[in-house]
Amino acid sequence: MAKILLVEDNEMNRDMLSRRLIRSGFEVVMAIDGEQAVALAQSELPDLILMDMSLPVIDGWEATRRVKAAEVTSNIPIIALTAHAMSGDREKTLNAGCDDYDTKPIEMPRLLGKINALLRRSQ
Repeated sequence: MAKILLVEDNEMNRDMLSRRLIRSGFEVVMAIDGEQAVALAQSELPDLILMDMSLPVIDGWEATRRVKAAEVTSNIPIIALTAHAMSGDREKTLNAGCDDYDTKPIEMPRLLGKINALLRRSQ
């Protein structure tokens, strides 16, 4: 069972997405801000991270840079989750170190496809 670190500060989004991921067969660990995300990435060593980009304490871009900079977590695939769907936003998340990008509202079949593709690639 793959472990996913879900980083989301919005309680309703976190609850909905975590239940759907668990139903899809994943173990889910949750963080509510970027600082907690970096700490949990290092202590839990998840197979994949779903990173909201608009987070308190430190934002998702900085949290991603820190996860990718640490040797122990640098190979964990990260999918950016963001309501920012403007031109250049995808490139901004990829430049921060994210491996993929998905927009909110989440379309679960599309997101699961991206999760499974990255998990296969990282094995």
